[in-house]
Amino acid sequence: MFSNLFSAIETLLSKNLIAEEYRWLQQAISAITEEKTARKLYLNYSLSGAKIQKGKLVDFTGANEQLQDYLSKQQANTVELARIYMLLAALESDGSFKDAVKNLIQIADKSELETFLKYLTFLPNPKYYQFAAVEALRTNISTVFEAITKYNPYPAAFFTDQQWNQMYLKAAFMQLDLSTIEKIDERANADLARIISDYAHERWAASREIDPYFWRPISNFIDDNLAVDIKRLFESTNRYENYAAALVCYYSKLPIAKELLTNYPTLKVQIEEGTLTWKTLKTR
Repeated sequence: MFSNLFSAIETLLSKNLIAEEYRWLQQAISAITEEKTARKLYLNYSLSGAKIQKGKLVDFTGANEQLQDYLSKQQANTVELARIYMLLAALESDGSFKDAVKNLIQIADKSELETFLKYLTFLPNPKYYQFAAVEALRTNISTVFEAITKYNPYPAAFFTDQQWNQMYLKAAFMQLDLSTIEKIDERANADLARIISDYAHERWAASREIDPYFWRPISNFIDDNLAVDIKRLFESTNRYENYAAALVCYYSKLPIAKELLTNYPTLKVQIEEGTLTWKTLKTR
């Protein structure tokens, strides 16, 4: 997904760490790759937080646009990047380190776990560490859950439909920003559409609001029951629900959706002109 990743991260660290910190990091990596022991990896990984001062990345020399965008969205700091660099160095030097990394994830503290989750796709054979991503779906710690959901390509690439649906529903329940979840359209499925409708009916019955963005995955799974839900959104006094209904119908391939949209030509025109999109839904 990210080309020349190890070299790019090495350059980033050389530009964003002070000389003493960068020198320690290189010495630590040399010790890990030469001794090839899990003990040395665990020791230096733990020491990273003390040896390197946590700070924002300010110089993105060496990172292409895709990597820079990802690191910026994740609000990457120097300690996180140093730890991922250390893991990459170990894994690329000897494949046997994959079990040591797996064990390290299992004993990680909260901040270390968040780092693993945010940058899982950076690691070789990221699917091997899927257990950590799935376990994060069960947590009650919002920052850990956000680490696997927010701007993270891992769930879309490796989760089953059941895992994806669980993540999406929990994100809605926790009132997180659903627009930060990657590839919602690609991972949409019929079961999720049904779950969305059921959840919406529970919220409505309790007189509670629903994030209009929540409806995005249902476009190509609209049946008679969901059509009733969409009609309710169109007739809502909440204009954002009107927008969501129009977007759902516009991007649907189903005749029932197209027919619903014909009654709202103004909204259709706004979508066609690009002034109404899923990205602008909540800002109009």
